[in-house]
Amino acid sequence: MVKTTKVVSAEVIEAVSLAELCRSCGVRAEWVVELVDEGILDPAGQAPAGWRFSAISITRVRTAWRLYHDLGVNKAGIAVALNLIDEREQLQQAVKRLERVTITKFD
Repeated sequence: MVKTTKVVSAEVIEAVSLAELCRSCGVRAEWVVELVDEGILDPAGQAPAGWRFSAISITRVRTAWRLYHDLGVNKAGIAVALNLIDEREQLQQAVKRLERVTITKFD
């Protein structure tokens, strides 16, 4: 039996420009500007040319696009949905922390 090794390269993304975000997500800059105007995204910087988006923005834009394009959710609905998704993730993390604490106490 021959074993193969697969090398996986990972790049840590701290911030991306508007153009990089659009390219990564396959969306137009106008769409991203609308998401910023709606408060769905909060870039650093004053003007679109200088905006820097956190890595989580990539996930948010992709999810927003799926909600809009696939499900027909408007931008206000996208904001609500993304906030609920964020809250759910925070609650899941809190439950995991509590489970670790509980297991540690009773072991």
